Amino acid sequence: MNNFDFYNPTHLVFGKERLGELDNLIPPAAKVLVLYGGGSVKKFGTLAKVLAGLKNHKVVEFGGIEPNPQFTTLMKAVDIVKKENIDFLLAVGGGSVIDGTKFISLAAKYERENPEELLKFGFTPIPGCKAVPLGTVVTIPATGSEMNNCAVISYNHGKYVIYSAEVFPKFSFLDPTITFSLPATQVANGVVDAFIHTTEQYLTFPVDGRFQDRTAEGIMQTLIEIGRTTIDEPTNYEARANLVVCATMALNGLTCSGVPQDWTSHMIGHELTAIFGIDHGKTLAVLLPAVLTVLKEQKRAKLLQYAERIWNITDGDEASRVDLAISKTREFFESLGIKTRLADYNVTEDKIDDVVKALQQHGMTALSESGKVTLEVSRKILEGAM
Repeated sequence: MNNFDFYNPTHLVFGKERLGELDNLIPPAAKVLVLYGGGSVKKFGTLAKVLAGLKNHKVVEFGGIEPNPQFTTLMKAVDIVKKENIDFLLAVGGGSVIDGTKFISLAAKYERENPEELLKFGFTPIPGCKAVPLGTVVTIPATGSEMNNCAVISYNHGKYVIYSAEVFPKFSFLDPTITFSLPATQVANGVVDAFIHTTEQYLTFPVDGRFQDRTAEGIMQTLIEIGRTTIDEPTNYEARANLVVCATMALNGLTCSGVPQDWTSHMIGHELTAIFGIDHGKTLAVLLPAVLTVLKEQKRAKLLQYAERIWNITDGDEASRVDLAISKTREFFESLGIKTRLADYNVTEDKIDDVVKALQQHGMTALSESGKVTLEVSRKILEGAM
């Protein structure tokens, strides 16, 4: 097992009807900016419950944060934070709203002239930054942003990672009942997103991280067990509760501590979303089987472990077991109603050049746990995803 530091200060508040506790978790004198996306939080009553839970605080609202939150939209919220002397940010939404709120928290305290500079650091911690404290109310279980210090922001036709210990949410409310009204496609995307967050930290090479492996395997097995159920039975509390918890735990730093990580599917997937507008979860479902196929030799040991422990594949030679595990993975995504080929999203082979150029422009030229996924290897992955 590799050396590691693990730090996660986020307080999780899980369960039904707990939004009345919001007032207790925010400093009494704080002026709160409540941030959200479209109209669903109003339509289904979530915003009203949040505002009732903040009855003892001064509140300002900011709506309209897009899926794949745009820098220009977020900067409008930054102006409000400064103008209104906001002390606390509360994101009510899914990963995009939470990610956008994290950027707002940093940009509002950024002391230099150009907050665009915050986007240049990637997975390198931003030095000397400050942030407005934030909390979250999760409405879409998927990204795990409610319990980590990362965000992905859209700017100038690209997607950029920010990473800072300052943006760990102070708390996150996880109420499965809030997610009951989600469309089936969003639930399916969330299952895939959580599953592939886990594989990106698991399907690399062995370092005898037994706890990390078993925890990751538990998340994947749970998602396989409840994935279809929570789509078909949206008010099944137990199934949805398990999805909510899996999505949060898949990317809170626990399963990646002390083990190698990949993120090839995510980095290429970001370009597919930026260029073609394909949902993030769907890009991952397209890419992961292709990534595993192209990189199966470097990932062979963990793929064999994955085949046995996740899919109960023990018969046949090593090559056939690996191939069957990859096939089973694709079948799982398809069983959720998610297509797994670029052609299903009207992306043709002549568009692969555009994706490769974008990867080059954004410095994504040495991906995977090995750093050996060059632009040419990325091209092979995209060709395999057709």
